[in-house]
Amino acid sequence: MVMKTYENLLVTKEDGITTVTVNRPKAMNALNTATLKEMEEVFTALAADTETKTVIVTGSGTKAFVAGADLAAMAPMNPVEGREFSVLGHKVFDQIENLPQAVIAAVNGYALGGGCELAMACDIRIASDNATFGQPEVNYGIIPGFGGTQRLARLIGKGLAKQYIFTGSMFGAEEAYRIGLVNVVTKPEELLATAQKMCHKIMTKAPLAITFAKDAINQGLNMDLESGLNYEAQEFGVCFGTADQKEGMKAFAEKRKPVFQSK
Repeated sequence: MVMKTYENLLVTKEDGITTVTVNRPKAMNALNTATLKEMEEVFTALAADTETKTVIVTGSGTKAFVAGADLAAMAPMNPVEGREFSVLGHKVFDQIENLPQAVIAAVNGYALGGGCELAMACDIRIASDNATFGQPEVNYGIIPGFGGTQRLARLIGKGLAKQYIFTGSMFGAEEAYRIGLVNVVTKPEELLATAQKMCHKIMTKAPLAITFAKDAINQGLNMDLESGLNYEAQEFGVCFGTADQKEGMKAFAEKRKPVFQSK
């Protein structure tokens, strides 16, 4: 089912999976202000959409997931405009990272600069074997501005993040998998099916438990270990106030599949 029509995005919903496709093929799906504002609208709506259980983010065509932020649009910016553009990107990617549903990036082709940062804002990254990653911003006299200096270091470690950001080097899907940036590598023709299969598996679990687990992981990464463990205990306790917890444990005792209702 195709949802609202956008200039730069395609948004479809089927069987509880909403797929958000960046659709600027002539610009290699580069992110400009208009595209980011459309994404902000879409993810604001998805956060309140109880029919959407999981989300896939991808790019149109076979050449690029998102080749980066739009350099032509950025070139004439002054410092104030540059900061505003960065803040908008942060806002949208934070929305994705904190969405109640699990979000999978299906990375096809180039995921450079803002594209790599978009993928990192998602919970899980599945890449086609022809995908190419990188943060090449230093080649253009800037730094990653949509969260790359922060999320890349958290995902692959400070040393490797500095190496890739300082050199602006690009690397393939197998290297991304080796360093822990990517969860799964698949053939291009199997990319979306692989992402959908993982979505369907996630959707068999308790939706509120997925939301609480995601929140505990995200919040805990910004805390010391003791604070993170305390936060986990708090979220664990909250689970016991849900109907899904009662159903899940009852189903286990009765040796049947649970029927979760997000309550």
